[in-house]
Amino acid sequence: MATLAPNMKILIIEDEALAAERLTDLVHRYDSTIQILEVLPSVESAVAWFNTHSQPDLLLVDIQLSDGLCFEIFRNVKVTCPVIFTTSYDQYALDAFEVNSISYLLKPVKYQQLVTSLHKLEELKKTLIGPPKLPDIESIIKKLTPGSDKYKSRFLVKNGMNIRAVKTSEIAYFFSEQKVSMLMTTAGQKFPVDYSLEQVELMLNPDVFFRISRKFIVYIDAVRAIHPYFKGRLKVEVYPEIPEEIIVSSDRTPGFKEWLDK
Repeated sequence: MATLAPNMKILIIEDEALAAERLTDLVHRYDSTIQILEVLPSVESAVAWFNTHSQPDLLLVDIQLSDGLCFEIFRNVKVTCPVIFTTSYDQYALDAFEVNSISYLLKPVKYQQLVTSLHKLEELKKTLIGPPKLPDIESIIKKLTPGSDKYKSRFLVKNGMNIRAVKTSEIAYFFSEQKVSMLMTTAGQKFPVDYSLEQVELMLNPDVFFRISRKFIVYIDAVRAIHPYFKGRLKVEVYPEIPEEIIVSSDRTPGFKEWLDK
């Protein structure tokens, strides 16, 4: 049985329509009186929302959004409501949330996960004095980068029966191929890596690497040409070349242009 206050107001920040719909359904399965204020797809839209609305009772936010990591929301606006992250991360990353006393829902979200997190929130509310403690965002980012507080300088990859280290400076881009994360070197060599692209993104210096789409992270010097595309999007040519079209979504286009113009 639900124990949260009736007519609770929740804001969902999630750029995957199916994931947002599933989360909404699970919330209403838990308590049909909960009001979903809005579903927002990006950092930009979330910042704009917080600048013009009162705080919700709870924020459910995906880490990886259409225009970057959700941590940028907390850097740009003051969020005083409790936060539950949804995430595709596992293992070492989850330790970061535990250390910071932040709830998380591992995607794909299961109903019992949501129930456990909401019950945890209710217990915290009973003992909480004053406003909730804000997430230590910088600490989380550091903990999500395994083994170092600095950006990753090399990646270990399998090369036949051997293992070799590829310097980050030798990488042109990362991409997803049949659900496997791959890196392409500037010399045109392709290797699988043992991380999701979400994890890889946190390991890279954002000054020189950019998450163009869910499938591509590019090094700035690998960008060879940019062409206008349909509906405010951009088509990017990279070197070494790849058969697949690389399209920057309209949501990511402003950030991509700003990154190139630094």
